[in-house]
Amino acid sequence: MTVKIAENQTELEDAFSIRKTVFVEEQNVPVEEEIDQYEEDAIHFILYNNAVPVAAGRFRNVEGFGKVERICVLKDARKLGAGKAIMNKIEAYAKENGFHKLKLNAQTHAIPFYARLGYEVVSEEFLDAGIPHKTMIKTI
Repeated sequence: MTVKIAENQTELEDAFSIRKTVFVEEQNVPVEEEIDQYEEDAIHFILYNNAVPVAAGRFRNVEGFGKVERICVLKDARKLGAGKAIMNKIEAYAKENGFHKLKLNAQTHAIPFYARLGYEVVSEEFLDAGIPHKTMIKTI
């Protein structure tokens, strides 16, 4: 598995395709909420398994925090370590670029995954796109 920053339109479309499959098709998030006004400001990450795109995520600077967003893994690649691999790459990028505090809004079912990576819940539950979430943070 290889995680990289999307450097061209093809790689960006690979990331968007994974996000649409996971969030729009599987979780019924409206596409206009999934692909939003922050795409051009974000750094997009894509994980390839044998040259096939299977996971994606993005990173933004939001009010001094490194904000980890849109982490998703295609169903067939889950439980292979793809989520952890993409998170490790995003965290390494954040650290290299001077971010020491990371924040994310985790779907409640994914909280144990992020907790294993050192994130702590810092909010009450809230709905985002109709899905229960909690904010989590990590100092790196």
